[in-house]
Amino acid sequence: ISDISDILEDHALNYFHPYIAYCSNEVYQQRTLQKLMNSNPAFREVLREIEKRPACGGLPMISFLILPMQRVTRLPLLMDTLCLKTQGHPERCKVATRALKAISKLVKQCNEGAHKMERTEQMYNLQTQLDFGKIKAFPLISASRWLRKRGELSLVEEHSLFRKISSRPTCYLFLFNDALIVTKKKSEENYMVMDYATMDQIQVKKVEPDEISLPGGINRSSSIPYPFQVTMLRNSEGKQEQILLSSDSSSDRARWITALEHKENQGQGLASKGDLHQVEITKAYFAKQADEITLQQADVVLIQKQEDGWLYGERLRDGEIGWFPEDNAQRITSRVAVEGNVRRLERLRVETDV
Repeated sequence: ISDISDILEDHALNYFHPYIAYCSNEVYQQRTLQKLMNSNPAFREVLREIEKRPACGGLPMISFLILPMQRVTRLPLLMDTLCLKTQGHPERCKVATRALKAISKLVKQCNEGAHKMERTEQMYNLQTQLDFGKIKAFPLISASRWLRKRGELSLVEEHSLFRKISSRPTCYLFLFNDALIVTKKKSEENYMVMDYATMDQIQVKKVEPDEISLPGGINRSSSIPYPFQVTMLRNSEGKQEQILLSSDSSSDRARWITALEHKENQGQGLASKGDLHQVEITKAYFAKQADEITLQQADVVLIQKQEDGWLYGERLRDGEIGWFPEDNAQRITSRVAVEGNVRRLERLRVETDV
């Protein structure tokens, strides 16, 4: 076989559509597997025996479930390489470019299907968990809304001066792409809404511990590890409100501030992309939170932020952004490789804009 571009184009256009359905339902597959593992001892034991067989190569069932998604997302990079290698052969390069666009369109549909299914289910579940009480209800379910980050934070209040850190009052935040909802936990899966505001009405800033003091000059910095301030310019009651929050780690504070600011560097020019340092993923990572990113071994990521063992960056092959552990990556030090990756990034953005 002298060329595979026409074969891949044909399959992408006519035979690969089951990938879309498979990837769209991937979240349900993983959830069903986990449910069976937790509730069915017989299933769990049989699966463990099967996973020990040589044919499985020491891999768990979950790795086989995600394999189709991993493989289809790598095909655009394969076709981009063929586009580069056939530049001296106009006809072959033309076919390779067509194949790249066809497979990129398929991958885009796979990603969109997966995101849509996950986000829709997530919104329905959260709607049943939030109690707005006397506050005007916020219409949560929307096709254009998704969760960016959620979690419990310490709520800094004056009367907590003499409390230990562990006993300081807390609140639970739900940050969406277009709104922030501040709640208090009622139970493990139910929350009482205290306030909310849309993202265009929110400002956030990092606060140094020595800036926090009580009237009379009494400093409280020793009891507040990593504070930051959220200002809701117009909250659910139509007035300005400020809340001072703190995290137990600098990386958690950095992640909250990044999510609240939502300052992503997508769309930067070639020069500014070249200023970002790059890493190659040495160990696959599966996202555990909404602001994290799933990465495969050998993925290249452009790093925008680094904080206390965590990196925040943009995955070269598709522009997805998120946090991941620093231990899973190795910095790319070759300037030639860095510049080549930037050029490839810019080219992929153009060629795969489907």
